[in-house]
Amino acid sequence: MATDYDAQRKNEDDTESLEAIKERIPAKPTISDDDGDNADSFSIPDVVNEELEVVVLPVQENEFTCVQCFLVKPQSQHASKTKLGPVCIECAH
Repeated sequence: MATDYDAQRKNEDDTESLEAIKERIPAKPTISDDDGDNADSFSIPDVVNEELEVVVLPVQENEFTCVQCFLVKPQSQHASKTKLGPVCIECAH
């Protein structure tokens, strides 16, 4: 059986009024001033004022820095060397 998808789909039962459709739509939630999610109540935590100590190690003998992704990788992931420097396996593909 062929179906005409361009034909109008309105049946005789589809005569619901606009007011009835509006009644089915849920009401919008009201936003109160005491909500903690609004931007006015945002405060910066005290963690920002703490000093962090990080030990940075230089590149080790068995590591290299990829010139494309700038990540320090182990020598086992060395794929090739370009004019700019070494490239890792992930960036070579």
